[in-house]
Amino acid sequence: MTAQAREGLYELLEQVTGFIYPNEIEIHWSILIVVYPYVTGLVAGAFILASLVKVFAIKEVQPTYRLSLLTALAFLLVAPLPLLLHLGQPQRFYEILLTPNPSSAMAMFGFVYAWYLMGVLLLEIWFEYRRDLIVLAQTSRSPLNRVYRVLSLFSKDVSPEALAFDRKAIQVITIIGIPSAFLLHGYVGFIFGSVKANPWWGSVLMPIVFLMSAIVSGIALVIFLYMVLTALRREPIDMACLDKITSYLFYAVIVDFSLEALDFIHRLYQSEESVKILGKLITHKLFLSLFVIQILLGMFIPLGILVLAKARGFNDDLRKLLYFTAVILIQIGIFATRWNVVIGGQLFSKSFRGLMAYKMEVMGLEGLVAALVLLALPFVILAVLIRLLPTTRLEEPLTP
Repeated sequence: MTAQAREGLYELLEQVTGFIYPNEIEIHWSILIVVYPYVTGLVAGAFILASLVKVFAIKEVQPTYRLSLLTALAFLLVAPLPLLLHLGQPQRFYEILLTPNPSSAMAMFGFVYAWYLMGVLLLEIWFEYRRDLIVLAQTSRSPLNRVYRVLSLFSKDVSPEALAFDRKAIQVITIIGIPSAFLLHGYVGFIFGSVKANPWWGSVLMPIVFLMSAIVSGIALVIFLYMVLTALRREPIDMACLDKITSYLFYAVIVDFSLEALDFIHRLYQSEESVKILGKLITHKLFLSLFVIQILLGMFIPLGILVLAKARGFNDDLRKLLYFTAVILIQIGIFATRWNVVIGGQLFSKSFRGLMAYKMEVMGLEGLVAALVLLALPFVILAVLIRLLPTTRLEEPLTP
């Protein structure tokens, strides 16, 4: 062993609390694997919000319907990138599709992702925008009109029968898409929950907790984007829409917190041999990220803000400020949830005798900069999508 390697090992061991085996000093899943479930959760949550319009006929949410679809698409396009960067040979990712392994939950992600992207989301967006694409192909200048003509698949049928078929197809696809969205993110929780050897992950509630937190984060993100876009466009915010969505967000946060509390109580009730090391984990390594950021800043304070905004009868401007503050805190809390699950589950020894430390890189494929780029990339893609596809229905007449 070289002197530099020995010095690095000694530095790492100084951060160790208690006793661990020599082969347990490395954290294998980095910040990228934290970003992965966070991004996929935003996809599922945004799509669930969009389904309220077409399946449950909640008209108040209509102003955010298209924005929800485009948000889901932008984040879905980025969702597999954290996994690809984490792989040792990312250029060979296609092999999971050519040589499928049904026994691998991680390998099945390729099929779930392909189904949700091409079989659900892209189809619904195309049927929703088909008429507008035809309008834009006729009214836009060259070469943009050619782009819209290609996006519409050279469709020109705008008869009442064709538009009625579009609406029916959207409803059917959305009904199929709801369980698909549950599967997309619920399976992420299933991956962690199926690791029986890890007491921090091995819980039957893990997929449900992941799913509910995904709904919370997706709704909060759409609220944030809706408020920012209307401000940039100098348009008035539909307060009936905003009040309705924040009501759903409030109930979703309560359900999410209840499930996480139930999971924690269940672990305490079981009182397995791992309870002591988990107690040290949450009171030492995860105290700030779990109790302060996730629970206090990410749940209790936003809930209090939403209750205050609903109960006190504030004017519209003050309610907007309270809602905006709440959704930002919720996003921070949900990201802390993913951090506590992914990183926290690797911080204790397999012998349940000691704790380890995670030192995040700044540069490199699995460092902080790469994670920030992956978090920013969906917003860039969303800006392009909004530039091409209007978030409100066009009313321009069609030429024969």
